[in-house]
Amino acid sequence: MGLRHRRQHVEHDEEAIDLAPMLDFVLNLLIFFIITAVFVKEVGLSLNTPPPAPPKQKEEEDNSTLFIAVHKNGDISIDQRLVDPAAIRANVERFRGEKPEGPVIVIANTKAPTGVVVKAMDQARAGGAMNVMLQPTASK
Repeated sequence: MGLRHRRQHVEHDEEAIDLAPMLDFVLNLLIFFIITAVFVKEVGLSLNTPPPAPPKQKEEEDNSTLFIAVHKNGDISIDQRLVDPAAIRANVERFRGEKPEGPVIVIANTKAPTGVVVKAMDQARAGGAMNVMLQPTASK
């Protein structure tokens, strides 16, 4: 009888499932997720936009800047008037007489001939404008 009892005990041990490794694994996963969850923070920027300026201030700012546009076909316009490239210097000199510190912005189409854009900037500098800026625009 003692032999028979031993056999049942051995068979019982073979059929049992040891849950200790699975519990260790689950515990390790739990610790891993708890630790990594602490470092997950949403990063964002708080934007404070300035209040809109009154319309009168915008008009004054626009009047204090000379816009020279170079179109994709090579035409040049100053303040929405078509002009000859040789007339740029005279227009800039007149503008500098009225507003000595006013900037000159050359708005050039990306498809405009490069030589015309460079000539417009050179004429603006020859007219006495020290603050000449180039602003490219995409063609439509």
